[in-house]
Amino acid sequence: MTTSLVMTVIGSDHPGIVNLLSDAAQRFGANWVGSRMASLAGQFAGIVELEVPDQNVESLASTLRGLVSSGLHVVIAMGDTNALPAGQRIVRLELVGNDRPGIVHDLSDRLARRGVSIEELHTEVVSAAMSAGQLFKAKALLAVPEALRNDDLKRELEALATEMMVDIDLDAYADGGTPQLTT
Repeated sequence: MTTSLVMTVIGSDHPGIVNLLSDAAQRFGANWVGSRMASLAGQFAGIVELEVPDQNVESLASTLRGLVSSGLHVVIAMGDTNALPAGQRIVRLELVGNDRPGIVHDLSDRLARRGVSIEELHTEVVSAAMSAGQLFKAKALLAVPEALRNDDLKRELEALATEMMVDIDLDAYADGGTPQLTT
C-alpha cells in the first residue's frame, strides 16, 4: 500500500534543489507523481506529489522537513486520491487583459459564489505586443458542479469579463482523459 504526500517547498533559488527532493524520494522508494515548480522573484517555489510506501511515510516526511538546514521550508500534507468529487466536471478557462490589481480576486470570488473550484491555475504578466502596457494572462482548470450549465457559467463569466475589461474563453473538457493546462 502507498500513501500520497503533497509537499510545498520554498527557499532561495539555487542549483540542486530538485536533486535534494528527488534524492530523498528515491531513498525511501517514493514515486514522483506530479509537480509544479518555478523560480519567482529569486525564490524557488514548488508543489510535489509523491506516492510513498506506507512504511516509509514518516521517515521520508522527517527527511524532507530536515531540508530546512539547506534553506528550504517544506510543508507536507497527506493527499486525497479522489481527484474529482462526484457531480463535477472539468472546464478550461483562459483569461487575457490589461494587467491591474484585483483580477484574480474578482474571478475567484465569482467562481466561488457559484460553487466552482479552481483545480489548477497558471498566471503571468507579459509585455503587450502593440503597446507599452502589461497583459495579465491566466489559464485554469475548473471543477464545475454538474447543476451549473456551461451556458450559465459562460454568461456569468462574460459579464465579469465586460466589467473587468478582459477576454475570457471557456471550454468544456471533452475527451475524458486527464485534463492538463498547456502553458
